[in-house]
Amino acid sequence: MIFEDYLAIKNLIHRYPQCTDKGDFEGVGKLLGDATMGELDHEPAFLGDGAEAFTDIYASVVRKFPERGTPRTRHFIGNVIIEDDGPDKAHAESYVIVFQQTDDLPLQPIIGGTYFDRFAKVDGEWRFTHRTEDMELIGDLSEHLLRDMTA
Repeated sequence: MIFEDYLAIKNLIHRYPQCTDKGDFEGVGKLLGDATMGELDHEPAFLGDGAEAFTDIYASVVRKFPERGTPRTRHFIGNVIIEDDGPDKAHAESYVIVFQQTDDLPLQPIIGGTYFDRFAKVDGEWRFTHRTEDMELIGDLSEHLLRDMTA
């Protein structure tokens, strides 16, 4: 893997929270449109059949506040480890902490965990092929989710 590949993958990892925090669920859909998503014990938790399906999934789950059109969150990604899996394939592991503040919720971490991602280089561009989320630190999600995802 050359340095440009490493940077492209790292940018994908960081572009996801940028889109999410801005309430750009269409952008999230484009990023994940070629991927599957799962949780450690329930793989895959859901499949998006293209960008539009992932856009719809996020819009149906994550609350946007009307004054800004965003979820009023900030995702912080750290401890990113990207490893080469051979020609045009890679995987990564990164930590995530999500903070949120609303009129009814003081600024606080609401969720923390680890992303396990897989990537492939297709037509010269890196893409997500799979994301597994292990969200083991759960705080107050009452202002974040439109529906209970634990059921």
